[in-house]
Amino acid sequence: MDIDIAASRLAALGNSTRLRLYRLLVRAGETGLSMGQIQEKLGIPGSTLSHHCRALVQVDLIQQERSGTSLVCRTNYSVMRGLIDDLAAECCADASVTSN
Repeated sequence: MDIDIAASRLAALGNSTRLRLYRLLVRAGETGLSMGQIQEKLGIPGSTLSHHCRALVQVDLIQQERSGTSLVCRTNYSVMRGLIDDLAAECCADASVTSN
């Protein structure tokens, strides 16, 4: 994964409200949650929620879809897994091997 893309995604999650929002959506599964449901669960104003959703949409961590009169937010699980896998792949990559 491109380091700048990974950095922008991690930066978006570096805000406590956005991280709470993202965790809520991850837990919600593929069905996602409407903006009203998210607002109720997080207890934040609609304008604040929109601002934080926009930041996560811009880095492709979540997707939004209109369903009737509701705007539904869902985790982009493939992007989430890619970010996690990219970080995990680097684990101990430069560790030296000690021989006895």
